[in-house]
Amino acid sequence: MNKKTVPISVVKIGGSTLGSDDTSLRDIVAQHGKDRLYVVVHGGGSLISEWLDQLNIETKFLDGLRVTSEPALDVVISVLRGIVNTSLVAELNSLGGRAIGLSGIDGNLIVARQTSPELGLVGTITQVRTHILTHLLSEKYIPVVAPLGIQPPNQALNINADSAAGEIAREINADELVFMTDVDGLQDESGHTLKKADQHLIEKLTRNGTLTGGMIPKTDACLRAAEVGINARIINGTKPSALLSLESESNGTSVRWNGRP
Repeated sequence: MNKKTVPISVVKIGGSTLGSDDTSLRDIVAQHGKDRLYVVVHGGGSLISEWLDQLNIETKFLDGLRVTSEPALDVVISVLRGIVNTSLVAELNSLGGRAIGLSGIDGNLIVARQTSPELGLVGTITQVRTHILTHLLSEKYIPVVAPLGIQPPNQALNINADSAAGEIAREINADELVFMTDVDGLQDESGHTLKKADQHLIEKLTRNGTLTGGMIPKTDACLRAAEVGINARIINGTKPSALLSLESESNGTSVRWNGRP
């Protein structure tokens, strides 16, 4: 995709950020098509875990990724595409937006391969077919993407939402990748929020155990985006107008590729 006159932001939203004070969806609708264009990628991990518990299906994680058996995949698909995606699209549309919900399986948007036997039906992205997203953006729709993928010819795979957001941002040549979380950003060993972090610092924090769990795929995705010049940031999405204050250095952590300003 060629450089745009209107900048594109890929925003990853987790269920934990959509609290009573959150204005993210309203802010996206207000800006979309005017100041910038948005692609929304969502998670749904906590709701998936709740449903798995109700169905007595074991939940396990490995390096921040959900181990996904065949029964678990049915739940993942049902929750992500059926519940979370539908509710986000409905909310965006109720606020005056023009949202279109889809998963990575629709139109083979996200092509993937099975990551490892240990993770089960979890995929590593090999291709993002960006023409689907760019067409929707050209018509001023807000694509809302559920993180599922397809391993040809027809095997659905669970895709980490953070990884999906990072790869989508790279492939559509986005200007910005934003992770909306329920914390103020990355923290150092002393618990202080970092304004900036690069590859070396992230590797150090991972080695010493400061950076763990779900933050690992987030920082990996940020580095993937930053490597090609995308402005990548991890912010606290529970705060009002979080998306409207991204230029503030106090808002979250800016992740930069080594050697880039």
